[in-house]
Amino acid sequence: MKYNIIKEDIVYKDFFTVKKATITHDTFKSDQQVKVVRECLDRGSAIAIVLVEKDTDSILLINQFRYPTIMHPEFDGWLTEIVAGCMEADEDPMECARREVEEEIGYQVKHMEFIGDYFASPGGTSEKVNAFYAEVNSTDKIFKGGGLDTEQEDIQLIKLPISELKSKLNAHAFKDAKTIIALQWLLLNKY
Repeated sequence: MKYNIIKEDIVYKDFFTVKKATITHDTFKSDQQVKVVRECLDRGSAIAIVLVEKDTDSILLINQFRYPTIMHPEFDGWLTEIVAGCMEADEDPMECARREVEEEIGYQVKHMEFIGDYFASPGGTSEKVNAFYAEVNSTDKIFKGGGLDTEQEDIQLIKLPISELKSKLNAHAFKDAKTIIALQWLLLNKY
């Protein structure tokens, strides 16, 4: 199947970039192409990492305010998530994961396992998430953590006992897709 971008414009650029494109692409219904106009929140690539602190049998999570969630009145804005962040252009995903862990929770990560990559919400955003798993010990917390002051990040470290993970997932305690994906992977592959 083939596609062709006829026209692509940046309609907004700040912290995020929004693109609008006119595209023709093959269809499943016939040998004719269809011409469509689509918009995309261009986010690039990101990392997400599920961390287990082995000496405390805990999963290391973060809690932070997420403005878009308050568009739904049942949410207060704070979400419990795994460590994650946007990659810089041409940044190695593992190096980005190490940097984000240091910035957000203050741990030094030595070894990581690649879980996989996936699109966060391909109907509207280009963001591709590179997911990892790592094990640390409490002695690996050698940095401040809490997020970058220059970005006005305010991140709280949460240690969840692994023994509570399945019940928390079953109780729908997590509302973030990357976190749910990673924690389910953890249960399927490590516990």
